[in-house]
Amino acid sequence: MNSADAGPAGTRQPPTQLGRLRELAALFLKLGAISFGGPAAHIALLEGEVVRKRQWVTRQQFLDMLGAANLIPGPTSTEMAINIGFVRAGWAGLCVAGASFILPAALITGAFAWAYMRFGSLPQAASVLAGIKPAVLAVIAIAIWRLGKTAVKDVGLGLLGAVSLAAFLFGLNPILILFGGGLLGMLAKRTPSLRSEALFIFIPRENCFPPSLRFAAYAASGSIAAGTLALRPSISQIGLFFLKVGAVLYGGGYVLLAFLEQGLVQQHAWLTRQQLLDAVAIGQFTPGPVLSTATFIGYILGGVPGAVVATVGIFLPSFFYVGLLAPVLFRLRQSVWIAAFLDSVNVCAVALMVGVTVRLGIDALKGWPAWLIAVASLALLSRWKISPAWIVLGGGVVGLLLASVR
Repeated sequence: MNSADAGPAGTRQPPTQLGRLRELAALFLKLGAISFGGPAAHIALLEGEVVRKRQWVTRQQFLDMLGAANLIPGPTSTEMAINIGFVRAGWAGLCVAGASFILPAALITGAFAWAYMRFGSLPQAASVLAGIKPAVLAVIAIAIWRLGKTAVKDVGLGLLGAVSLAAFLFGLNPILILFGGGLLGMLAKRTPSLRSEALFIFIPRENCFPPSLRFAAYAASGSIAAGTLALRPSISQIGLFFLKVGAVLYGGGYVLLAFLEQGLVQQHAWLTRQQLLDAVAIGQFTPGPVLSTATFIGYILGGVPGAVVATVGIFLPSFFYVGLLAPVLFRLRQSVWIAAFLDSVNVCAVALMVGVTVRLGIDALKGWPAWLIAVASLALLSRWKISPAWIVLGGGVVGLLLASVR
């Protein structure tokens, strides 16, 4: 029984299975609707809700789930939601938590797709986003501090985290950092003679992201009217394409862009490049998983049925992968070798969060209003036990008010 289920003696009964499912649905519907800022922000919100507030899992268990989610294909934050659902309420919880986290983003993205096809443009909300971004940075910073204190268990892991952060900032592929860091950390911990040599393999050789992946700057730009499709695929073709993408997608949103550009624009000619860029912009703008971009594209290609099959296709493999891993994940830690591997992967994952936060900060902290929101959010989160969800929403409101005053 989790500590959150048991208060003072005689004051609270553990929730039933149906009660746990309702809790999962309520929490992840809320998070799916307000989780702006990408995977790092999603992880921070999850940590605040399920570790600190509800105590459904320990911080160590949370880190183990995070490390494992980074090692399998699919969106990390969605797989974290799915895994938490399994821990809380078994197989039914796995399905409810994952679906609840995905649904708000899919519906919001679908609404934008409808407006895009009807009016030929994307609604603008720059002032709201300008307030949300610095608030999200504060939420991420607090979560990194908490997770880092648990992940960095000794000097060796601290050094591994620092090298992993440097490798990420110099452009080494995150997947290589996670797998390589896990392997080298395991060998260094279990084989003391390797400690002095192991970390130097991390020296990055080149930027592993090709120019075709650098679409992120467009996400904050204006809209472009819908182009004309060269070809119109069938519903089954849409579903199969996104199922294949979801099954092999490593590396998150940036890698997703490469898959979509190569498959949808170059190979099949189902989309124009301008339509793909608009889809990417919406995926960055809306809350929830960035992979909800698939909903937007599916609607453009095949209306509501296309949006449904694209969304199901790209997320379905994540349920499968987590379903295979979740039942044995915590038992794997009983092995000293696997425990050392997980400890190393966990510290590398925290390092990646730090790197992403640095890059987000460069983009978000421009001008005194952004700094004001970031510092105020950080102070509130540090001083009081305020839900990160309210901080994110408050940042958006303050951004809107400041823009109207200016």
